[in-house]
Amino acid sequence: MSAFEIPTHHLPAFTFNSRRSPVYATKGMVASSQPLATEAGLEILRKGGNAADAAIAVAAALAVVEPCSTGLGGDAFALYYAADKKNVFALNGSGKSAEDISLEKVTAMGISGELSLRHAMTVNVPGALALWVDLVEQHGALDLATILTPAIRYAMQGFPVSPVTAQLWEEGAKILSNSPGGEQLLLSGKAPRCGEIMLNRNLGLTLARLADCSPAKAKELFYTGDIAERIVKVVRNNGGFLSIEDMAAHSSLFQKSISVNYRGYEIHECPPNGQGLAALLALNTLADIDVTGLGAPDSPERLHHLIEAMRLAFADARLHVADPQHYSIPLEKLLSPSYGAKRAAQIFPDRAKLDNTSGVPVNSSDTVYFCVVDKDGNGCSMVNSNYLGFGTGIVPEGLGFSLQNRGHNFSLDPNHPNVIAGGKRSYHTIIPGICLRKDKSLHSTFGVMGGFMQPQGHLQVISAMLDDGADPQEALNRLRFCIEPGEAGGRVCLEEGLASESVKKLFAMGHDLEMRSGYKRTLFGRGQIIVRDADKGTLCGGCDPRSDGHASGLC
Repeated sequence: MSAFEIPTHHLPAFTFNSRRSPVYATKGMVASSQPLATEAGLEILRKGGNAADAAIAVAAALAVVEPCSTGLGGDAFALYYAADKKNVFALNGSGKSAEDISLEKVTAMGISGELSLRHAMTVNVPGALALWVDLVEQHGALDLATILTPAIRYAMQGFPVSPVTAQLWEEGAKILSNSPGGEQLLLSGKAPRCGEIMLNRNLGLTLARLADCSPAKAKELFYTGDIAERIVKVVRNNGGFLSIEDMAAHSSLFQKSISVNYRGYEIHECPPNGQGLAALLALNTLADIDVTGLGAPDSPERLHHLIEAMRLAFADARLHVADPQHYSIPLEKLLSPSYGAKRAAQIFPDRAKLDNTSGVPVNSSDTVYFCVVDKDGNGCSMVNSNYLGFGTGIVPEGLGFSLQNRGHNFSLDPNHPNVIAGGKRSYHTIIPGICLRKDKSLHSTFGVMGGFMQPQGHLQVISAMLDDGADPQEALNRLRFCIEPGEAGGRVCLEEGLASESVKKLFAMGHDLEMRSGYKRTLFGRGQIIVRDADKGTLCGGCDPRSDGHASGLC
């Protein structure tokens, strides 16, 4: 290992140096990565909608204004807190692989190691639309026509592209240029620049057609009508396996959330095939450790313990996160206090342990996280994602959205629970979070978007709030670490600004480190948090300074 030096260069194009204050409100709040999407949610709250209605309005708006990260061609997961029932409901909107795909067929094509990143065979059934409709049907108060109005307006009349999104769009421009139908998401063959007005009339028309339907008819149009036919046609024409029967067979999973107790609070996540399990495993490992006693939030001793807990969590998650309909996951054992204590005992206080039983999952992703709390205390925490930027980059004719590449997360190891197979949900990165108090009242909706950064972000913002009493904005402002893909524990990326003495001591402990500055800091995710204080009658929200978005509320 060579001597570690802190770099002195900067990337001036992207500096995150503005100050943000927490936002307070009383009669509802929305937090998202785009101001226009936040306003779409508030518009629905003003019209009498609840947290479910507003969340879907935000999801649809983000599909228009941040298509690099999300859209109808992707998947979604949601946690919904019903205040009258004091209960958290989990909704899994991930789609299955094509029934016709198999490990045998893939290996016969000469593919080994992993599937090609952007190939049409990585397209699973897009589950987002079904989740949108199911969430509104189960918990909403308004019709789709009202809920989708803001998104349709943005798509048809145009919107100015925000700075971070412009950068992400530019990164995806080459992919779109080389993908079937990708020109639909470009402006005269190029990515729109920051501040340019972008229209997406194809997507606007698609949303308008869905808005004219009842919930059942909307799902029918998307999964069995001409929309499904166009999706299947472009996938199969480019070497994929998806069929109209696969689309028609899709349905969301209504699940029971999984949780652990951390500092007297219940932390809820969606169960596998999502990786929320990884966040809970890390928190469970730290539950009996006096984190604040280790030092300040940026002290090397404290960061070391959080990093090591996350490494152990990823090792277990990589082994066990798979389609629950194909693999029986030992959740009770994994989330038991005794198992957390066992894992905590495996953390060396003064050196990194790099030989855990499994590597960190590969690749980052582009995703949107957003949350809503309404005047009645209902809360929705939701993630919608294409996986990697623009997913495959493939855009079905006339529909205005790209198709995800979630199938890339399947394993090609025949002995792995997540091995590729027909009609199966892959390992999923997107994870919304909800925190409850002892009396089952809502404490917060929270999330940090960005591939395998997400459970790491959950761990760090929850620790900030519950260990240190940080408000939502402070928790999101803090410098973060991110364990990158790789064997032997993976490299640990640290944000520029961390004290040099802390960095040097972490290096001396055996951590393989890399400093990230400028635009590269988007690696550390973009999060939102809303905390509800029922005693004061207030909502307090924060939005990540690494994003274009904000939190805003009603009084």
